[in-house]
Parts: sequence; structure tokens; C-alpha cells
Amino acid sequence: MKLIATMSSGFESVTKHELQNLGYDVSTENGKVYFEGDYEDIAKVNLWLRSADRIKIVIDTFEARSFEELFDKVNAIDWDYWLPLNAAFPIKARTVKSKLHSERDIQAITKKAIVNKMSDVYKRRGRLPESGATFQIETRIHKDVVEITLDTTGDSLYKRGYRTEHGAAPMKENFAAALIMLTNWHADMPFVDPTTGSGTIAIEAALLAKNVAPGILRHFSFENFDWFDPKILEQEKEAAKEVQTAPELNIFASDIDGSMIDIAKLNAHDAGVLHDITFKQIAVKDLKIEGEDGVIISNPPYGQRMSDMEGVHLLYEQMGDLFETLPSWSKYIVTSDLEFEQYYGKKATKKRKLYNGSLRTDYYQYWAEKKH
Repeated sequence: MKLIATMSSGFESVTKHELQNLGYDVSTENGKVYFEGDYEDIAKVNLWLRSADRIKIVIDTFEARSFEELFDKVNAIDWDYWLPLNAAFPIKARTVKSKLHSERDIQAITKKAIVNKMSDVYKRRGRLPESGATFQIETRIHKDVVEITLDTTGDSLYKRGYRTEHGAAPMKENFAAALIMLTNWHADMPFVDPTTGSGTIAIEAALLAKNVAPGILRHFSFENFDWFDPKILEQEKEAAKEVQTAPELNIFASDIDGSMIDIAKLNAHDAGVLHDITFKQIAVKDLKIEGEDGVIISNPPYGQRMSDMEGVHLLYEQMGDLFETLPSWSKYIVTSDLEFEQYYGKKATKKRKLYNGSLRTDYYQYWAEKKH
């Protein structure tokens, strides 16, 4: 099958690298990485990808410039191969730079064509029951090329299953994991998150270091597909548990808000990494970071949390003062504040545009000074 991993814009290279490390040949487009696989691969990549949002099966690709053409080509698909008679199959539609520009009509035509085909195959009249498992279908049209996909994931892959408590503007788990994978950090290096909030970045670092499959605690849509053998996922989960490691980690996470530290500890406990992270309630200005050649990742207040701009800018100044004393450390800060560098006091070595949901952010990277 032709498969797609989707991700937030800006993380394509991270997901591509993950898939290549799992042994797949890939091709990349904006927000998507294509690869090929079978049922075992669907289970494996849903279980292991840290930076992706979801995994989809490409059911068909064709050109359509009229609704009649769209209907005929969707109707021509062997839907009974994918959908049982009682399948619930909601339709999503997206269209960009195409003659068919009404997403509501694209949705309706796709639905009508599938119902028509299924009614013919199963010799039914009227509405289909749709009382069974959900098979989420998407019709995506770009420059008149239609791509029909089936989602295998269900709830986005960022929902790992360990985070029950979070703050006002929590960072998604896959976003945090991708931030880490964009750094040079390895498990034998010190790691600091000085504005940890609900602990997501530190927890994802620990899971990465211990080689814990990020989907090990959760369920997926494909488990409910009648053509998917449940033993496949069981076997993949058992194989994943066997490759987990138990390195000695030096991960430190702090926050000025003690209630957030309590939440972070609870989340770390549920993720199975509480004893791998040192949590402390402390302000950035009071931090004393020891050690050499470490990595700092910070997600300071921005966007929804930017109610006190003066306080936020003071925090940036304090971070700049503290981090300047750590020349052997690499520092990475993600924020949507375009004035960050001005208050931090130094231009980034590299800046990368990312999207945290719909919010545009920049990832400011300050690399460690080279040793002479």
C-alpha cells in the first residue's frame, strides 16, 4: 500500500529521517511524507513515529475537473475491499488551486459515490447503517489531482496516552519530540528545560533516550478495521518493549510555578519516566546550570500565555544573561514573539519557522561554541 505520514509544517525532514531510520524509502511534500508498506508497517509506524500527526492509506489518486468526473471515479473504487457494510465513514474534504473549490460539495459527492457503490455491492436500498467502526475518509484535491485517503490513526499521534494534566497552553507531544530531534542531543548528554510547564519536552526527551515507542500506551483506528489482524499490533508492541533501554539520564526540568511542577511530575509518572527527570520549582533568574556540553530547550510563554508582555520580555533577558554563561551548551528556544532576539540580547545561529497548530513560531538555535 501507498502510505502517508502527515506532520506540522516545518517538521517534514524530522519525520522523513524517522521513517528512513525505520527502513523505508520516502518522498516528501509539504506536510506529508510518502512511503510504502503493509499491515505490519501500518502498526509499526503508528507505534514508533514521534513527530507525525497521523498515518493514512492512499486508496486512489486521479484527476477530476467536474463533479460528475469526481463521482464516477470515486464510485469506481472497490469500496467493499476497505469498508464493511456497517462502516461509519465520515468524509473530510480539502481543495487547493482546483476547479472543484466547494469543500462541502466535494464532501457530499464523495459520500454519495461511496454509498452508491456500497449499495450496489451489498444489494441494499436506501441509507447504509453506519453503525460499526469508523473509517475516516478524506478527499483532498490539489491542482485538480484528487487523493482519496483512509486514516489509520484516529486521535492524532500527539495523544500518547500519558498526559492527563496540562497547563493553559500545552505543547503537543509530537511537537516537543520534533524539537528535540532537531537538536544534537543524545542520551549521554545533560538536558535542561527551564520553563517546563506540564513537562512535555522533558518527558519526550526521556522517552526518546530510553527508546520507548511513543504509541505504546494508546489505541489506533486500525484496531477496529475488520480486515486488520489484532495480533499484528500485539506483536509490534511486544517487539517495541524488548528494545527499550535504561540509560542513566541527566534531565533537569524546572518552572517558576509550583503547581505546574506537580502536574509535570504526574505526567512523567504516567509516562513511566518520573525517576529519569529531576523536577524543581525555581525561576530562570535563580537557576544554576552545572556540567558541560549539554542541551537546553525552552518553550517560554507566548501566544495564549502572553498576557504579561513586560514580564515575558524580562524572562527573555534573564534567559540571555544565564545562557551566555554556558558557552559549551547548545540552546534552543521556541516562541512566536518576533522580538525575542532583541530582548534575549543575541542573534540566533539559526532560526527555523515552525507551526504549533495554526500558530506560527520560530525555533531560535544557539549552537555551542566550538572548542579550540
